[in-house]
Amino acid sequence: MRQAKYTIESGNPKLLKTPIKEGKEFSLSLEYNFGYNSQTGHSTRKRERLYLYLVVNPRTPQQREKNKETIELAKAIRREREQEFLQQREGYRLRKERKIYILDFFDNYIENYDKKDVRMIKIARNRFFDFLSLHTNEPKLFMAESITHEMMIKFAEYLQSRSVGEGARTIFQRFKKVMKNCVEKGYLQTDPTQGIVIVCDTLALKKDILSQEEIEKLIATHYHHENPEIRKAFIFCLYTGLRWCDVKDLTFGNIDFSNKLLRFEQDKTKGHSSKSWVTIPLNDGLLKLVGEPPKHFARVSPIFGLPSFESATKSLRYWVKQAGIDKRITWHSARHSFATNILINGANVKTVASLLGHSDLTYVERYTRVIDTLKEEAINSLPELKHEQI
Repeated sequence: MRQAKYTIESGNPKLLKTPIKEGKEFSLSLEYNFGYNSQTGHSTRKRERLYLYLVVNPRTPQQREKNKETIELAKAIRREREQEFLQQREGYRLRKERKIYILDFFDNYIENYDKKDVRMIKIARNRFFDFLSLHTNEPKLFMAESITHEMMIKFAEYLQSRSVGEGARTIFQRFKKVMKNCVEKGYLQTDPTQGIVIVCDTLALKKDILSQEEIEKLIATHYHHENPEIRKAFIFCLYTGLRWCDVKDLTFGNIDFSNKLLRFEQDKTKGHSSKSWVTIPLNDGLLKLVGEPPKHFARVSPIFGLPSFESATKSLRYWVKQAGIDKRITWHSARHSFATNILINGANVKTVASLLGHSDLTYVERYTRVIDTLKEEAINSLPELKHEQI
C-alpha cells in the first residue's frame, strides 16, 4: 500500500507532507521530477527528506506556531533547491550541500530521539541557545554551516563557566552527538567539535552527600502535602544506591520476596556492559518500605508511582529544606551517600563496587577520597594540642 502524499507547495521540486507515526505527524520532503525516461516509459522522480515534521491537528498555540515556522523553513529550502536544480538540470545527481537553522535541526532531533538521555540533549540545546544569544541578535536564524571549530572551543569554555563537576562534559558529549548527526545528514561537511574535549576530575565527588545522622533527620521530617511515593523512593535509594533512572522503572517483578533480593538491569549500562545486572540484598525494613505486591499484574506493576524528574527534584529540595539540612541534595546524592556510608561502616571497596554495579573499582575511589576528607575533618575537630601542655 502506497503512502499518501500531500502537496504543500508546487514547483520542481515539490514540497510534500507524508503521514507518519500512525498519522500523528507529517514528515516533510522534496520530490524532484527529472522528466520523461524513454527506457521506463515514466517520469523519473527522486525524493529528498528534509527531517522536518509537522504536528497533525495541532491543539495548542505553541504547536500551531511551530507548524507555521516549520512550513516557512521548508518553503525557503524548497525555493533554494529549485534554483540549484535549474543550474544542474543536465545531471541526475543532487548536490549534497544543504542549509538549515541549527536550532531547528536540534528541535527535530529531539522530537525523534527515543533514548532516555533526552533530558540532557534538551539541556545541551538550551545551553547552545543561551551561548548564541550572547553572540548574535537572531540565534534562531543561525545556520548550521556557520558553526566553526573556534566557536565550539568557546562554547566548551562557556559550558565550563556554567556547570560544575562533570556537568559541562556531559552536556558537551550530548552536543557532539547532535553535531555528528548533522554531519551524517549532510548539513555540515565536517564535525566542528572534533578534537575538543572537556576534561574534569572524574574521581572527585562534587555532589553533597548525607551523613547517617542527616538521613535519620530527613526520614523523621514530614510536611504538609508531601508526596509519599517520592519519600519512599528516595529513602530506598539512600539504602540501595539506585539511580533515579533505575528506581522509577522498578517493578515488583524485580524483587524476589522469598529470598529478599532485588535484581535489575541498570539503564545506564544496558547493552554496553556484561555486568549491567545488579543484585542487592533487601532487609526487612526495605521490604516493608516496598510493601506487598498488588494481586493483579504484580510483576509489571511499578513499585513507586513517581512524577517527572523535575517535579520529584523540586519536592526533594523542599523536603531537605524542611529538615533543616543546608546542602544541595539531588537524587544522585542518594547513591553517593549510600556508597560513602557503607564504606564508613566497614564495607570493602569490592563489595561497594558490586552493589553499585560498577565493573571495576576506579569510580569507587571517589568515595574513599571523601572518607579520607571526613577523617581529616574529624581529627581537626579536636582541640588544638598546645606545646606547653606536653
